[in-house]
Amino acid sequence: MSYSTELRLAYTKPVKRWFPTITVPIGHRGLEYCDGSLSRELSPGEYRARRRAVYTFVDMRERVLTVAPQEILTSDSVSLRVTMAIRAAVVDAVAFTERTSEPWTAVYVAAQVALREVCATVSVDEVITRADTVGTEPIKAATANAGQSVGIDVRDVVIKDVILPAEIRSAATELVTAKARGLAKLETARAETARAETAALRSLANAGRVLDAHPALARLRLVQDAPYGTKVVLALGDAESENVRSQTD
Repeated sequence: MSYSTELRLAYTKPVKRWFPTITVPIGHRGLEYCDGSLSRELSPGEYRARRRAVYTFVDMRERVLTVAPQEILTSDSVSLRVTMAIRAAVVDAVAFTERTSEPWTAVYVAAQVALREVCATVSVDEVITRADTVGTEPIKAATANAGQSVGIDVRDVVIKDVILPAEIRSAATELVTAKARGLAKLETARAETARAETAALRSLANAGRVLDAHPALARLRLVQDAPYGTKVVLALGDAESENVRSQTD
């Protein structure tokens, strides 16, 4: 080997080939498709991209899906406006991507239908008296079944608001107000009765003390209260032994 060849080899740098990479974010899954078929599922991290591969990313984080207010009829044909929230997350990225083009819409529609079915079994009186009348268990079961088929795990369903028509709200408010006023009047009457009874007892106690101090007044009062035609017999003697006997003919 000549000196020029050795010098050329000494100064030749290795060729660094560049390969494209993809990064799967935290809380996501990556799906790699080659020639139209799923080749691998990627966890969060950085990967070397393959030629002719197509990559799809699926958000696996939990989310809250809010169902817009629904106009729903009760069993007695009263219209309610109900809002609902669904807490769910994607658990199967492949099913979520491949089984339907709108997986979240499938869950949304299932929740709407189940909500209508539940509200159709309750009356407006039950809704007014109990806020939890619109049960969420049937709704959760229906949405969970729909979500399972598209890789979504439905974890909770919450009824946020139940809005009654304005006329029924006004009537319910008037009813509650009337009950409150009735209770207030009852408490006032009870207080007045208690005060009157206390005053009467106090008057009797005072009268008793006066009669104890003046026995003659007691005898005079007895004579005054004796009915017409009563014979009054007075027994004279010591002050301690004096008594009045009333005898009716």
